[in-house]
Amino acid sequence: MLTQEIIILLLFLAAAGYIAWRAWKAFDSKNTGGCAKGCGCAADKAAVNVKR
Repeated sequence: MLTQEIIILLLFLAAAGYIAWRAWKAFDSKNTGGCAKGCGCAADKAAVNVKR
C-alpha cells in the first residue's frame, strides 16, 4: 500500500511540475517573439537586425 501511495505522489508531483513549467513559459516575457509559437525566433531575428 505504501508503494502505491509513493507512486501516486511522484506522478502528482511530476504533473504539477509540468503544469508549473508550462505556466512559467506562457508568462515569461524574455522569450516572447512576434509569432504565437513561443520559440523566440522573432526575438532572435530582431537582435540580429540591431547588430547591423
